[in-house]
Amino acid sequence: MLPVLSILAMLLNGLMAGLFLGFSVAVIWGLDAAGPAQATAAMRGINIKILNPWFLSSFMLAPIVSLATGVLMLMGDGDTAAGVAFVAAAVVYFLGTFLSTAAVNVPLNNALEAGEVDWAGYFPRWLRWNHLRSLACTVALVLSGVGLLLS
Repeated sequence: MLPVLSILAMLLNGLMAGLFLGFSVAVIWGLDAAGPAQATAAMRGINIKILNPWFLSSFMLAPIVSLATGVLMLMGDGDTAAGVAFVAAAVVYFLGTFLSTAAVNVPLNNALEAGEVDWAGYFPRWLRWNHLRSLACTVALVLSGVGLLLS
């Protein structure tokens, strides 16, 4: 069971790293190039459509599976260093991705939807925090890969 959980943790972290990186380096810039009105309309649509089972399960399960893998390794006969790497992946993801999403990106999305912020006020702040999410997911991916290699 641990090999499957290890691979799943790495896969989920990788999927989230790729999604957030794609937004940071292409999607948000493409929207910005379209102009404020078009960017706002498109981002509103993205914010609605991204709340789907594929995104939500990957987003929520990445830290849970990483943590479960690490705890099971630490409790069992697995390599302690591998267990620590998976727990660290969960912590990095939670702090850098989950909390920043809840504290900044989602409230900004809600403000954009409600017309409380315009594109010029939304774009740079959302992008900065998305860079953090991308970095945190990438670090979690590397840590889960290290954990997998050590196990």
